[in-house]
Formats: sequence, structure tokens, C-alpha cells
Amino acid sequence: MTRASSRREFIRDLGLSAAVLPFVLNLSSVGFANPAGRKQRLVIMFSPNGVIPSTFWPDEVGETFTLKESLQPLEPFRNRTLILNGICDKVRGEGDNHMRGMGCLLTGIELFRGSVASGDEFFAGWSRGISIDQEIKNFLQQSPATRTRFGSLEFGVNVPDRADTWTRMVFSGPNKPLTPVSDPYQMLGRLYGRLKNQENMKSVLDPLLDDLRKVSEAVGAEDRKLLEEHATFVRALEQELRESNAAQNALAPPVLEAGVKSTDDNMPKLSKMQIDLLVNSFAADFARVATLQYSHSAGDATMRWLGVEARHHDVSHKPDDDADAQKKLTRINQWYCEQVAYLAKRLADTPEPGGDGSLLDHTLIVWTNELGKGNSHTLDNIPFVLVGNGFNFRMGRSLKYPALPHNRLWMSLAHAVGHEIKRFGNPDYCGEGVLSGLTG
Repeated sequence: MTRASSRREFIRDLGLSAAVLPFVLNLSSVGFANPAGRKQRLVIMFSPNGVIPSTFWPDEVGETFTLKESLQPLEPFRNRTLILNGICDKVRGEGDNHMRGMGCLLTGIELFRGSVASGDEFFAGWSRGISIDQEIKNFLQQSPATRTRFGSLEFGVNVPDRADTWTRMVFSGPNKPLTPVSDPYQMLGRLYGRLKNQENMKSVLDPLLDDLRKVSEAVGAEDRKLLEEHATFVRALEQELRESNAAQNALAPPVLEAGVKSTDDNMPKLSKMQIDLLVNSFAADFARVATLQYSHSAGDATMRWLGVEARHHDVSHKPDDDADAQKKLTRINQWYCEQVAYLAKRLADTPEPGGDGSLLDHTLIVWTNELGKGNSHTLDNIPFVLVGNGFNFRMGRSLKYPALPHNRLWMSLAHAVGHEIKRFGNPDYCGEGVLSGLTG
């Protein structure tokens, strides 16, 4: 009997639904885990308004380097971290740098002319191309061996409800922005809502059987036979629910604190909730690609829990000689780095279902930003910090590139999953192909 036919018979015999298959078939005890080899997963995390170069970039190049204040939270993952300095967003055209920094960040191509205006009277619309996360998702979804229930998941933390050039970085194609889900309860419902539906159905089926028995005692033989057929169907449905729930209990959804609203003060709680959901979605193999977007381009959160009473965007405009602003911005980026470190730890602490090591051994986190530096609005030296061992890059290094276009980094990610594209985004920035030095 072939492995494929065994899978079909297993699904048929248990009566499992499509919603539970991704993580049931990944359990090592089932025996069908990881039939196509090593899984690879990607998370792209965004935080806004640039960084303070002097407290962010290591001075050294190579394997021996010092993590400065902004990156100190990654010290436990130093050997799994790859810091890329000198990667630039060279895309120009419509919009100001906040607009292009966001809309061109993952797409590597120009924005359409649009009706959204910045304070400097720059007008822009949506991106002209697909984002790299969706490009990789589409590639993985083409093969049954790497296809997942959702393909990709777009998480947000305090992303505004409004849809404009500053708030959207993920695109399924030209003029097709995807909205991140900022409400963790909504994301929980999307991922695990079917479990609640099953509980509700179970609560209906039990009294239904009792009612069928009562009616059966009061009707004739022909009606009694019809009622018994109904009861048989109900019992079969109950059995399916029991077996399905037993499988689902192998990876229960995380328990979320109730009533956490989307406010600046709740950002730490919301961040933890979304990261926990993201990790669970990977463990359940609901998706192998995810984005995690904090705020938006020119994000103006007030981070009082850090002792910063001013809005992030306002502080980012202060000059370099404003020592207090520099200190605050360093602390803000350190907090975002703490979120990267928490995500890495959760992945590292979660065993790879049906495989070796942990989820972090099969996942690459890419932390980035729409600007290199907030007060100059530069698109040079965009922060790209990679964590994890999912893409076979040689980690544990700090690298410096000579102002290379970020399109080539996105091509490198695609190649790392076997998607050997010759260009991504604007072809003018792809001529020399993938970045050198990532694997060597």
C-alpha cells in the first residue's frame, strides 16, 4: 500500500474534515509526518520610523560582533542572527519616502499614481506588484507537499482601520493590498472558529438523540424506522466530532486574555497575543508564510510603558543632536527587538511537528522598517535583521553591503525555498541576481 493511499484511508476512516488535516497529518504518531522533507517557514515583521544607526548597527563585520543597545534582546539568538547593513530601497516614483518605504518595501516596485496625498503634497496609490511574502506563498501553494490551509497569514498590532499607502505593505498583486488582522480575537476565530462550531453542534446533538428516542416510543413501526435512520446519522456525526476533537486537542488554540482593546497602552499585550497565535498557526501547519505589522508607516504610537510620552513619529523627526530623542528612539527600537526575540523564543521552544529540532530551526524571521533613519527619511540602509535557521543561510554574522537594492534580498529568499526567480519587482534592481555571502 502506498503512502498516499494510506493517507486517504486514514482520512476516510476517521471522517476528518479539511480544517483539522494540516496538524493531524503532522503528528509523528500518525506516521504521515513531513512526507516531502524539511519544512521552511517565513515571518516578515515590520516596525516604523527608522532606527538610530549608532545604537543599531554593529561596528564589526563577520562572526565577531557586538550587539548594540537596539539589538541587545537578540543576544540569546546571536548564533541564529544575520544582520544586513547596506541594503537599500532604490525604488522611486510616486509618493514621499514614507509612502514608498511602505508600499515598495515588500514589492520592490513603484507605486501607482493615486489620490492619497502626504503633507508634502506627494500623491500615490497602491503598489504596482506582488509582495515577496505572497510570491513565496503562491510558490508553496502550488505543490501538494507544501500547500497549507491558509497559505499565508497577515497579523497586525494596532494597524489603523483606514486603508491607504501608509498602512498596507502586503500585496497579492498590482493594486491588490491585503489587510492585516489586528484584532487577535478575530484571528483566533479565523484559525480556530470551527472548534466552537463543533462544540455548539455537539450541544445540539445530545438532546436531539433524546428527543428522537422519546418520539420513537410514541409512533408506528414505519415512522420508528425513519427515526432510527435519523438517530444513526446523528450518532455517526457525534462519532466524527469526538474523533475530530481528539485530534484537535493535540494542539489546542492559545487562551487569550479577554477584552484587550486596540490601544497604544495595550500594544505589549496585543503583541504577545498575536505572536502566540502566529506560533500556533505554524505548529498546526495552517500556513508557512506570515507577516507581522506593528502600526504603520509614520506610526505615531505613544509608548508610555517605555516612559515615552511623545508620539513615535514626532520623536523620530528630532535632530541627531537631541540626546533625549535619540535615547527614546533607541528604547523604542529595543522594544520592537524584544518582540522579535519573544517570537524567536516561542519558535525555539516549540518542537517541530513530525520533524527534527524546533520551529525556529525551520523558520526565518525578517525584521525590517520603511526607513533607514527617521529624521532624514532615507531609504538607504534599511534595517534587515534575520533570525532563525529556516532558509539555510549562514547565521551568526554581521554583514555590510555596498548600497545594494533590496530586490536582491527578496530574490535570495525566493531562491532559498527553491523558487529560482530571475527578477522580482523592478527588474532594473535585479541585474546581478541574489545577494552574495548569505550562504557562504
